[in-house]
Amino acid sequence: MATGLLMSAWTLRLLGVGNASAVELGSAMATIERDGAPWLTIDCGGEGLTAYHKAYGDSPMALFMTHAHLDHIAGFERLFVNSWFDEARRGEVRLYVPVGLMPLLQQRVASYPNALAEGGVNFWDAFRIIPVGDHFWHDGIRLEVFPVRHHWPDTAFGLRLHGSLVWTGDTRPIPEMLAKHADADELIAHDCALRGNPSHSGIDDLEREYPDVLLQRCLLYHYESIADGEALRARGWRVGMPGEVVALRTPLGVVPE
Repeated sequence: MATGLLMSAWTLRLLGVGNASAVELGSAMATIERDGAPWLTIDCGGEGLTAYHKAYGDSPMALFMTHAHLDHIAGFERLFVNSWFDEARRGEVRLYVPVGLMPLLQQRVASYPNALAEGGVNFWDAFRIIPVGDHFWHDGIRLEVFPVRHHWPDTAFGLRLHGSLVWTGDTRPIPEMLAKHADADELIAHDCALRGNPSHSGIDDLEREYPDVLLQRCLLYHYESIADGEALRARGWRVGMPGEVVALRTPLGVVPE
């Protein structure tokens, strides 16, 4: 767990921590930072993209997509416009997309007849699409990708930065995945509300499925309200807040600068 670290070159900025109806908490989205600069952003929600602009004064240059629900992809039209009309960004914004998500992402954000009213532009022309399987390399560092339990099988994915961070994305409990992909003392940013449902974890679910030693490493997000966040804290667990910056361990194999 990332406690006891006074200084770290690696941090996680929570751009939003709420579920689809938690407007005051922002849509669940985060950016991994290296030396205070954005390194890799997770998802592209509308509110999350606004929070990104507020934090960094620009749009993200590298994103990993967990799944294709609108609270996680609603910022894409704005990101397209920002990228296409900036020659320095056009075709350079890296999108790491699990290969199974590509058809869904195409249907939901890219299949409108004309990306621009004037025509002549494909939606994906603004980006550099990198389909990924169970891992990918970003700026020379390897990250792992794994399926999670959110609605239909193989439509939602988590991310691991080895030895530093595991981001579950939206999911039910996944003890078998975390046994494999969170075995190096990573901080685990985990979907958790006060009450669960067939697509999202509730705190009772996590307390039933996970040992306390693993729950102590969890940073809970994707809850419904500020009051629910306080109730989760009252049960003794760590709960993320929008705008919070969390220290991370340096990923394994990366030499601290």
